Amino acid sequence: MKNRCPWCGTDSLYVQYHDEEWGVPIYDSRKLFAKLILDGAQAGLSWITILRKRENYYRAFDGLNPDIMATYGEEKVAELLQNAGIVRNQQKIWAAVRNAQAYVRMREAGIDFGVFLWQFVNGRPVQNAWRELSQLPAQTPASEAMSKALKQHGFSFVGPTICYAFMQAVGMVNDHLTSCFRYEAVRVLSG
Repeated sequence: MKNRCPWCGTDSLYVQYHDEEWGVPIYDSRKLFAKLILDGAQAGLSWITILRKRENYYRAFDGLNPDIMATYGEEKVAELLQNAGIVRNQQKIWAAVRNAQAYVRMREAGIDFGVFLWQFVNGRPVQNAWRELSQLPAQTPASEAMSKALKQHGFSFVGPTICYAFMQAVGMVNDHLTSCFRYEAVRVLSG
């Protein structure tokens, strides 16, 4: 039996996410944007809740395409609020729209979203070496700096704790426990 980070439990969807996605570096701006939107939707909820609804988010939000999402208005938001496949929270839905608008503004200003986000770890994944879940921080100075910078660009639902969870998920930090079978594989993927 493989030794895994205990947070994923035994739920097959969660285990697959842990084994195949969590901590694998993502550099693509659009994929990073989509992940940030999903992490914002998670606020106050468990990640497994969003993971189970992830495909619904992609369908409901036009593939989490920021160019399309940036054009959403009252009618589309009202439609989304009726969609039981997503978290029907008006603040979170409007935040996703505003975040898409902020993403588009940044791109139009010549800012590459991926490069912008990765600057908070100097462009390279941070290799942590945690032995116990209790050692993992909820936020770090890097996630606090990312949160502040994103808010300055008009993003919301991007507090330092959300930003740190995002950083873990997209491989900006390797927070697999050293005893986890994925720790070394993710470290190698990180270059």
